[in-house]
Amino acid sequence: MLELESVQLQKAPSGLEREFQTLFTTDALEFLSELISTFQAEVDRVLNLRILRKVQLDLTAELPGFLQETANIRDDSTWRVNPVPQRLNCRHVDIGDLSPCDTQRFIKGLKSAAQGLQIDFDDGNCPTYRNQIQGIYNVYMAVHNQIQDAPVISQAPVLMLRPRAWNMVEHNMMVNGREVPGPLFDFGLLMFHNAQLLLQNQSGPFFYLSKVESYIEARMWSHIFFWTEKKLGLPEGCIKATVLIECVLASFEMEEILFELKEHSAGLNCGIWDYSASFVNKFGHRADFLLPDRSKYVDMEKQFLHSYMDLLVQTCHRRGALATGGMAALLLPRDKESDLCKLKLLEIQAGVDGFMVYDMDLIEPMQELFKFHSQGLNQLHKLRNDVIVTPEDLLIMPAGGVTLYGLRYNIAVGILFIEAWLSGRGHFFYLGKVEDSATAEISRSQVWQWIRHQVRLEDNGIVVTRDLVRGLAHNLIEDLLEAIHCKSHRDKQRLLTALSMFLEIVQKNNFPEFITTYLNLDHTFLSSQSQYEEEQLNGPPKSRL
Repeated sequence: MLELESVQLQKAPSGLEREFQTLFTTDALEFLSELISTFQAEVDRVLNLRILRKVQLDLTAELPGFLQETANIRDDSTWRVNPVPQRLNCRHVDIGDLSPCDTQRFIKGLKSAAQGLQIDFDDGNCPTYRNQIQGIYNVYMAVHNQIQDAPVISQAPVLMLRPRAWNMVEHNMMVNGREVPGPLFDFGLLMFHNAQLLLQNQSGPFFYLSKVESYIEARMWSHIFFWTEKKLGLPEGCIKATVLIECVLASFEMEEILFELKEHSAGLNCGIWDYSASFVNKFGHRADFLLPDRSKYVDMEKQFLHSYMDLLVQTCHRRGALATGGMAALLLPRDKESDLCKLKLLEIQAGVDGFMVYDMDLIEPMQELFKFHSQGLNQLHKLRNDVIVTPEDLLIMPAGGVTLYGLRYNIAVGILFIEAWLSGRGHFFYLGKVEDSATAEISRSQVWQWIRHQVRLEDNGIVVTRDLVRGLAHNLIEDLLEAIHCKSHRDKQRLLTALSMFLEIVQKNNFPEFITTYLNLDHTFLSSQSQYEEEQLNGPPKSRL
């Protein structure tokens, strides 16, 4: 344990002493301490307001709508966000879910032709201490042009740094006797070590902001940005951030979110699965918000999602901000490229200025799609004046039921995600797609909701119960062992632990707000991580050899 006045920091994980000493200098710790001390009370207030809003929704059964108290912001047609730097004007294709602790993939991304890299400490990353230190260090090395055979930072795709969301804490650092907010830990270290060089190279600092639920939270990020710029001697407004609209409540406050961040805005982003899961999060106990089988009935052509994307594009372009779409999670066989092009063409036609892919082989085909079906570096000229979106449009659930295939698929994704976290990985591959916390959220949310509302399967009329889910989960074990390439008794035991944890979370009386919060605070996960990291360095216990 290292101490610096009010700061306590766990020692370096074995094998990462050099990285630890590079990042956690005395000056860096002092900066982190002051950043966290300055904003801890505001973070607490924001999280308490989230709880209050949820309680109000539950007690009153009210529905969200466009806010009366901020109508003046929406009605004022004169304001715009500040222009973005030149390197952000074209955002056609970013690489998504790029966990920076995966050094090989990170370097491959730096060498790619993508416009940007989503350096993901959130959805696609498992935030072990080792992963956070390695990931932040890899960013440091890239920005300081110390990665052999990688392009200099001014020639590489721009780094869109995505710190953890506000529901996550960093267990390995304490300030004033409290574990620190995960996003401040990530943001503070990334800014302290890299901001000046990124700015000098016209390459940042640029960020993605995850799981923002209200304009109040956007205002807090604005306060953090202004404070950090002043503290580090940076020009005011040089930090630029894209806000991911991943919560249904935030979809009613998009103009206000842009207004609060107008000096720092790089636009808004829409994605399908976290956003869909937020309906269960906020309204899942209500029968009229039953979300049907996502594998069959939920896509961006459905009214509630299409309205959300149209409104996001209209809002952004009205205010001079970029609007970006979600991630293509497919890992191609090439014969599926045409299907993906059709889906992404819908987003381009709606007016998005870019989107993300996971498979780097998709970068150039998707860039060509943009060149052929849009004009110029972006689509800011597409104002979408034809769009009229009502609260009802944003809240209407698609028709459809539940299939046995969809139930089995959701169970598999939920279990495999927990198994991945127990292994220190933030994403995994299943049936030709990359899966991460976003797809895990919608998967476990739907299983919880279908049990709660005792829905019947379309296939045979059987009611979805905890016993049915438990039986299907156990019947999937052999398939899941093959999916994780099970090689040892330890692998099988970890999968069985994940199965037990999945069944626990989908049977809880009260819906756990985020699966990542549940995992990050759960003793099973934390103890498993300690054992896993020890085995990675020293090998498994001799009794298991």
